Amino acid sequence: MSSSQLEYHLLYRLKLRQLRLLVAVDQHRNILKASEQLNMAQPAATKNIRDLEDLLQVSLFNRSSRGVTPTLYGEVVIKHAKLILSQIKQTSEEITTLSQGITGHINVGTLLAAAPTLIPQSILTLRKERPNITVSVTEGTNDKLMPALRTGDIDLVIGRLPEFREREGLTQQALYDEPIVIVVRKKHPLAKIDNPTFQQLADCDWILPPPQTSLRRQLEAEFRNAGLEPPVNSIESISILTNFKLISETDMIAAMPLHVVSLNPALTALSVELKSASSATGVTYRSGENLSPAVDYYIKILEKVAKQF
Repeated sequence: MSSSQLEYHLLYRLKLRQLRLLVAVDQHRNILKASEQLNMAQPAATKNIRDLEDLLQVSLFNRSSRGVTPTLYGEVVIKHAKLILSQIKQTSEEITTLSQGITGHINVGTLLAAAPTLIPQSILTLRKERPNITVSVTEGTNDKLMPALRTGDIDLVIGRLPEFREREGLTQQALYDEPIVIVVRKKHPLAKIDNPTFQQLADCDWILPPPQTSLRRQLEAEFRNAGLEPPVNSIESISILTNFKLISETDMIAAMPLHVVSLNPALTALSVELKSASSATGVTYRSGENLSPAVDYYIKILEKVAKQF
């Protein structure tokens, strides 16, 4: 089948319920659970998938006793199905906005730098100004959040902007800059020392961000520039509550944005200059499409709240 023939079939034979079904099956990896979510009988769900496979002349799922998984063709169709459904959701929100005022739902992905301060303050401001807008927050790292942003599962990502900006299909807007500091409990042995050396830092137990993060690469560069290997005795965590607890009750240390330290009176920042580690916090969203009124309004609130930092 040629590309033009396939396009014709998709335009005139593709059904939205098939797209919703594909996304649900991908989520549950089980046709029965997907059909239950959509209030559809399982035989009807199976037939819808087979009809779509016949239409496309490719197999969309691999079936096994443990469930179903998308094929390469299935992953492509599911990716575009999510974007189409996201556009339909945005259309309904814009129509409602025109008739009732700004309303809608925003799915926010957040990174460590924004989670404890910028996100809560911006949501509180949003709730005060536009109570009809609801927000869902997902915390994670760039390697998990950016693919979800591209497929429409997330509307925007807020946090430290990566060193190597992802340009294709995404717009990244810096909101504010702040230094990265080494954080310890106030009674930590290094807290009594002016300008601790990197050798002293390397001898400590560390809480490190995951390897795929910009901050992890920047920290490793700091140690290598000092002629040392990066810390070995470490755990990996991006959980603010977990990190606060570990640092407050042990001699573990971590690198965090400066404003995060002020959230816990038991913590303090060491007088260590980090030359490679910087923190530009910003918002990332998909390019090439109009933002929904709710998302556009929230970005304006982020800009306003960020000025406080």
